[in-house]
Amino acid sequence: MHRRSTGTAGERVVVRDVLGRRDRRAELAQDVHGGLSGRVRQIPPKYFYDARGSELFERITGLPEYYLTRAETEILQDHALDLVAEIGAHVLVEYGSGSSVKTRLLLDAMEARGSLEQYVPVDVSEEAVHAAADILAAEYPGLQVVIVVADFDMPLDLSFAGRPRLIAFLGSTIGNFEPQAARRFVECVAEELEPGDGFLVGFDLVKDRRELEAAYNDAAGVTAEFNLNLLAVLNRELGADFDLGAFRHRATYDEEGARIEMRLVSERDQEVRIGALGLAVHFEAGEALLTEFSHKYTHGSALALLQAGGLHLRRWETDREGRFALALAGLG
Repeated sequence: MHRRSTGTAGERVVVRDVLGRRDRRAELAQDVHGGLSGRVRQIPPKYFYDARGSELFERITGLPEYYLTRAETEILQDHALDLVAEIGAHVLVEYGSGSSVKTRLLLDAMEARGSLEQYVPVDVSEEAVHAAADILAAEYPGLQVVIVVADFDMPLDLSFAGRPRLIAFLGSTIGNFEPQAARRFVECVAEELEPGDGFLVGFDLVKDRRELEAAYNDAAGVTAEFNLNLLAVLNRELGADFDLGAFRHRATYDEEGARIEMRLVSERDQEVRIGALGLAVHFEAGEALLTEFSHKYTHGSALALLQAGGLHLRRWETDREGRFALALAGLG
């Protein structure tokens, strides 16, 4: 399904809806029922990002403890031209709505080479990216923006072949996948690629526990508010009665699993009812609800993941302090 926006710049913004009529609330209900009925209670992190959650995450990226966005931006400032030139990219495909600053660094590099033709943001929400897409179309004359409404962890059959494409998955979001799911995702990306295309992916690197835990336990409490907002989403969308004041945020680093584990911990014995599911869930004091994993990588573990998914590492760039890496991969 395609729709074209109106207006001068808007005429260069096209929407391609892969999901079609999909009941997101029913999917949320199914995920929540399964997540709260299992031995380990958990909610997928993709439900963090309602309007409030997205606003809070933008605040997180600017916090002094949250080095990830600054480190990745530094890499792009230093190496975007080289990364784009490596494959001669004419099309930038971006999974997730991403930071407009980082997107512009890649678009600017393509424009400087005279190869910028298309920008393709892939997101489950058209509304989340449409305003930014209109702005980018206005800022880059001649740029065609094709919004693809889809889950980025599914095969998309991106129909932009014939021009070298750079598929970007920034922000260390790959760390939210469990290892097997991360491999399946890389395999899906490999299916999208053609010879000459590139996959640019961000990896947060293993480092001192104190620095990692500080990034997810900021002094201002913004990450705690972001985590608790997930319960507000369930209250609004599923008629739940979570008392946000009865849960506290906790983020710890598991060295064996090389991952941050983010949870909401019940402050007392309590029962939560979820009206849309007809479900009552008992939480004991100290019982935790898992909301996010954020896996950290080394050069070796990132390389192993890419190779297991059928990709070949072409470039590996880190920030000057070695906290974060961008890997450029392609077909072997």
